[in-house]
Amino acid sequence: MAQSFGPTGPQPFPQDWASLLVLVPHPDDPEYGTAAAVAKWTAAGKTVCYALACRGEAGIAGMAAAQAGAIREAEQRRAAALVGVPDVDFWDFPDSNIRNTPELRAKITSVIAEVRPDVVVTIYGGAQFAPDVPNQRDHIEFAAAVADVWDALEDPPRRLFQNGPGATHVEIVDDYLDAAVDSLAAHEVYLSVLDPHTPVREQARAVIDMTCPMLTGRRVAGFILERAADR
Repeated sequence: MAQSFGPTGPQPFPQDWASLLVLVPHPDDPEYGTAAAVAKWTAAGKTVCYALACRGEAGIAGMAAAQAGAIREAEQRRAAALVGVPDVDFWDFPDSNIRNTPELRAKITSVIAEVRPDVVVTIYGGAQFAPDVPNQRDHIEFAAAVADVWDALEDPPRRLFQNGPGATHVEIVDDYLDAAVDSLAAHEVYLSVLDPHTPVREQARAVIDMTCPMLTGRRVAGFILERAADR
């Protein structure tokens, strides 16, 4: 039986917000699952900002960290602009060694205080995406830090979501899949090194097809509600 919306399936993503902050550890993390929804939200006039813990300097095999970081930052800015996000904030935590430290939590706290979003969306923090598909430690540690910060805030954002499997809420994104593919394909150097045998747009399309599955005949981006403020 097909999964449905409503009491027996994921709820529609809430619409009662004006600003949303995407908090992730690496460049390209927003594009693996969230970009189609972001394109829809910005097209509707909502404000979305991105903040990334690192510049992805360890992410391109065989390339010096300084060169890779500069390339990945530029690619992320292009990817964000393609879905209507002009504001991308890069921090300088070490790629592939991001941990739930007091320093990271302090930075997350300061950015939330500065942006004052209604909603925060962060990376999936579970141990694995599926059986035999483990999550990255950077993702797990970063998601835990975001949750710890939310729990410590006296006046947290209205809701905290993770983007990943086991969605509690979904955004219908049928009309925004091409924008999501364009956004991920903006990581051209990164993807061409990651898989030199598959054209970049084919890689991007395959990822968006996987991360925006069909639900009751509609393509959706899925989100897991982790926290909600009682107000």
